[in-house]
Amino acid sequence: MDEEGTSRDHVGSLERGLAVMEILARHPAGMTLTEMAEEAGLTRAGARRFLLTLAATGYATQSGRLFSLSPRLLTVARTWLGGASLWTFAAPVMREVAALLNEACSAAVLSGEDVVYVARVPGRRILSVSLDVGTRLPAHCTSMGRILLSGLAPDELEAFLGQAKIERRTPKTITDRRSLAAAIAKARADGFAIVDEELELGLRSIAVPITDRTGGTVAAINVSTQSARFSIAEMEREILPALLGAKRRIEDFFFV
Repeated sequence: MDEEGTSRDHVGSLERGLAVMEILARHPAGMTLTEMAEEAGLTRAGARRFLLTLAATGYATQSGRLFSLSPRLLTVARTWLGGASLWTFAAPVMREVAALLNEACSAAVLSGEDVVYVARVPGRRILSVSLDVGTRLPAHCTSMGRILLSGLAPDELEAFLGQAKIERRTPKTITDRRSLAAAIAKARADGFAIVDEELELGLRSIAVPITDRTGGTVAAINVSTQSARFSIAEMEREILPALLGAKRRIEDFFFV
């Protein structure tokens, strides 16, 4: 849209009203009309109109000389959050990671013995298989799978290790169940998992968990790269910090 169109469609009073709401949010103990006028850069008459309108519509309350936000705003926020997917919020963060590293960034959840991709930002083509939302890959030989398995309760992990079909995908695939259990335990202790050419030769990936308010693992995000581009040490040094930063942003936005 051009500048003239933007200016014509811009509603200045709405912008100022939203600014008043943001200022009230920063002062949970309440504000007087004079305080609002000073902080918002409004006249007393203008501040009064905005505050009384917010009170009349239920978005603010008035107690004597003090105005405060009301719980109605929380209801609006919960309605919005309830109708939106975690991956709606995560996608822009994942795009930043992919752009920073020039590599693919993906997210997955555990489904039986597989991981199922729930979000993906493509990078360089490094797999012979096509990956997209809905793709399933075996959990035992993928970095996101190792992280998701590390978040299982002990009895659930024991059941997986006892029943899962552990196939050798490459000469490097861990198929011994005790060794696999040790790799999963290491992922749990480290807070990340690196899988080196176990799914496909030439492919390395690193994953971290996405955890909810209770500390439970709800998903995983990873970065996949060619083994020629990053050594394992370089993945820990250069890719892991970006993934951990993305993890914190996603969790803070959606779960806090």
